[in-house]
Amino acid sequence: MRKLLMKVGVPVTAGAMMLAGFTSVAGAVARHPAATMKPTFDIAYEGPLSGGNAQLGLNMEYSVEYAVNQANSGMSQFGKLPFTLAFVRKDDQGSGTISPTDAQELVSDSSVVGVVGPAFSAAVQAAEPTFSSHDLATVSPSATGVKLASYGWKNFFRVVADDGIQAPADANWVIQKLGLKDLYVVNDATVYGLGLADAFATQAKKDGASVTATAFPGTSQCSDGTASPTQYTADAADVMTAKPKPQLIFYGGYYCDLGLLLGALHSAGYKGKVMSGDGSDSIALVADTNPHSAANGVFASCGCAALGTSKADKAFAAGFKALAHFAPAIYSAEAFDAANTIIAELKILASAKGGTANITRENVVKGLHTIVFHGITKIISFQANGNIAGSAIYANQVQNGKLVQLGLE
Repeated sequence: MRKLLMKVGVPVTAGAMMLAGFTSVAGAVARHPAATMKPTFDIAYEGPLSGGNAQLGLNMEYSVEYAVNQANSGMSQFGKLPFTLAFVRKDDQGSGTISPTDAQELVSDSSVVGVVGPAFSAAVQAAEPTFSSHDLATVSPSATGVKLASYGWKNFFRVVADDGIQAPADANWVIQKLGLKDLYVVNDATVYGLGLADAFATQAKKDGASVTATAFPGTSQCSDGTASPTQYTADAADVMTAKPKPQLIFYGGYYCDLGLLLGALHSAGYKGKVMSGDGSDSIALVADTNPHSAANGVFASCGCAALGTSKADKAFAAGFKALAHFAPAIYSAEAFDAANTIIAELKILASAKGGTANITRENVVKGLHTIVFHGITKIISFQANGNIAGSAIYANQVQNGKLVQLGLE
């Protein structure tokens, strides 16, 4: 494997590069404003930037933009590069209905040589055939649907473990660590939520638990940010009459709908525990729960470690906050690593004989299959199917309105 093992996260002050006057060259990958200037390549982010799940997307978008700004500064881990990067954002609202249009727009722009995202599994599943047919590399910081790695897309990569690893670890942790065996497993009917809940239920049954499994379909209002606080009243009533009485509800889905469900469960008098996966591992869960206190004690797992102890962690956090005006949260660091892995591959290609002419979509995809890159979250290398090599799942809990990492499951 080719290696680019560098320390990351050196703080810099860098704005977006001025790109006025750049024009596309038909059939070219890069934009060349003048013969004496460096070519420009675009790195895109695709994910939810509006609607009820926007916060998850914003956590990632600013990380990608920050990585691009760092690389352009010439003062980052990569040093002075023989090319300039531009940042492109696409808002798919996490929707498999919107993401194919965004994908088509990205592949039609020949300057785009890599995409961080799509962020949500349903969006990946719908958009990836377009990306794949145009050899455009996509590196998701957060899509964990198991089946995504089974379609033979050579351009698909992700920097987090999938639900086939996460959900069984969750089930083992609930049963062995918490000692709970009467479980009520809910999915929100999304590609992500259904896969996570099914994998959890399967492992829980193997572990000897009693499992009641059902679907509480997610709301379109959550997607557009106008969700009703009474959406889950009937579902909460079903939980309260379930036999055996649930000791824990496992929810496969996203934080907006889980917040509504928690409010309904609180009103119904539910006293058991609640756990979800990475789609709910956001402090926005507290804001979406009425009353906010009903979110306290909720567990959420994630294949992402809490950062903040190393020099690189602190530098990344400072740079991110200066740009975003809020602190990094779930998948911020993974998005930063995903963007820098793409940039690392661009540097490798540009450093070979032929220089920046080597930077083509096809070569970027090929290179990502062999790269080994030291990120701030992990050493990043990919299996043949695009899955990250290695895995680690962490348990988190809402405590006094804040997410606290409890440790490895």
